[in-house]
Amino acid sequence: MEGAEIRVMVVTPHPDDAEIGAGGTIASWVRQGHEVIYVVCTNGDKGSSDPNMTSERLAQIRQQEQREAAKILGVSEVIFLGYPDGVLEDTPAFRGELVRLIRKHHPDVVMTTDPYRRYLWHRDHRITGRVTLDAIFPYARDHLSYPEHIAEGLAPHKVKEIYLWGSDEPDTYIDISETFDIKLAALSCHASQVGQHAEILKQRIKERASTMGQSQGVPLAEAFRRLEISY
Repeated sequence: MEGAEIRVMVVTPHPDDAEIGAGGTIASWVRQGHEVIYVVCTNGDKGSSDPNMTSERLAQIRQQEQREAAKILGVSEVIFLGYPDGVLEDTPAFRGELVRLIRKHHPDVVMTTDPYRRYLWHRDHRITGRVTLDAIFPYARDHLSYPEHIAEGLAPHKVKEIYLWGSDEPDTYIDISETFDIKLAALSCHASQVGQHAEILKQRIKERASTMGQSQGVPLAEAFRRLEISY
């Protein structure tokens, strides 16, 4: 990812998922001069164990937390699709929103969750990953798919690479030794999620990053399944 400026789109199911799965890599790429934008699919309005919390209030809190976290990482824009937490579906409308954003922002690289992770995996993560992959190929490529975008001046676009976090079978490791503290600072913005368990969560994340790093001979790393698209 070094060299000419690369445009990166991060499609994340909930506020905080991108920081957990790819925050160090995002911060590293921004440092290298690449542009990163976020597409946050749901508002995270179910993610609380507080009996006094309401979905409406939680959605507002989590949107602000996400903005603050993105600012720390250096993300240039955050787009909120606003779907309720836990109800994402693989629909033409949802897919069309992602196709439109791909055609509008022309990302070279798209990052999202691996939809094929086995066993326990939040349903929104599976749906987000699968719909994002479909939006990239073939829909964003083909001018006869979602032709209404042409009227908006949005031409088809071909994404070059995909990075999937949370994969059971990663094949690409990014050294985040110099940006790990930025990742944790961004994650700390999600106070409604990390709360009183922040230190335990940070330790677990560091242990995971250390394990990934050891396999590559670096102190800390994040792991991805990388797909390069040949058209």
